[in-house]
Amino acid sequence: MCGRVRCTLGADDIPRACHRNTATVRSVNMDRYRPSYNASPGSNLAVVRRDDAASGGDGYAIHCMKWGLIPSFTKKSEKPDFYKMFNARSESLSEKASFRRLIPKSRCLVAVEGFYEWKKDGSKKQPYYIHFKDGRPLVFAALYDSWQNSEGEILYTFTIVTTAASSAIQWLHDRMPVILGDKEATDIWLSVSSNSKFDTVLKPYGHSDLVWYPVTPAMGKPSFDGPECIKEIHLKMEEKGTISKFFSRKEFKEESNPEESTHGKSLKLEPKSVKEEYESEEKLKTPCSAKTVDYDLKSELETFSHEGETKCRTKRDREEVVDSKPKTDEIVKPRASPAKKTANLKSVDDKQPTLLSYFGKK
Repeated sequence: MCGRVRCTLGADDIPRACHRNTATVRSVNMDRYRPSYNASPGSNLAVVRRDDAASGGDGYAIHCMKWGLIPSFTKKSEKPDFYKMFNARSESLSEKASFRRLIPKSRCLVAVEGFYEWKKDGSKKQPYYIHFKDGRPLVFAALYDSWQNSEGEILYTFTIVTTAASSAIQWLHDRMPVILGDKEATDIWLSVSSNSKFDTVLKPYGHSDLVWYPVTPAMGKPSFDGPECIKEIHLKMEEKGTISKFFSRKEFKEESNPEESTHGKSLKLEPKSVKEEYESEEKLKTPCSAKTVDYDLKSELETFSHEGETKCRTKRDREEVVDSKPKTDEIVKPRASPAKKTANLKSVDDKQPTLLSYFGKK
């Protein structure tokens, strides 16, 4: 389905976009043409059709018509409804009387810069703008007809032919306009020859140069027009209740509050590692091993046993060597011999009275 298009092309650009730049092109009612970023059914758009009035019948006309087919057999007193047949399904062109009689001589081309489609998401609808990546115009296959109202006015109207959506665009919509991508395709569609295989061009456009992007939902109103209609917007992806979001919030709180509080009291974590806590607990819980007890007991026995004399002596000798080291503040005196030491002790005893001699004098 194609219900909105952008057509801001100049009147001279439209024939070139339809590959009719080398032929004679006549203008019809082009004073009614109004370029628009948001054209909808009922708008005046330019189409390119064959011009039988031209010399030799090989001419073409650029003709401004109303978008939305009003069949010629419509009652003159009836109010025209441009939304009723603004699209025509390619699969049923030969089945419906409104379209079947137009196929032989009323095929035309519609040149636009892009069109819009809506992606349905529940009750919401998001519009997308679809266009060629290089910016060249898109050319649609279309049918036109004329109708005369009760006042005798002749109204020319057209409908855009649609087909199944290509595999690349099926996610957006199940239908798309028939896009004629080259001159050969436009020649086949405009040809009035009896052996023209016009139905060969009625297929989805599947080339990768057709691109799209989301635009503002405000362009859903036909009155909303201007460059803002094709301005790309960035859709917000909401993440609600995801595990990643939960943990990201938790990490942010730990970084901003290194000290957690409980009932108003600040609790600081001990700078002790898990390994240190484990080793300290093991020291408290684990009793001394048998090997350690045996070693301590053996060392005590060796100290008081005869076998330990050598070790004790060695220890004393080591202490004497340490004590015998000279100090900077003291003068080292020669060690007195045992004989002299004994003599000195006797002299001291002679000079100092003993307790026995004291009581003896009394």
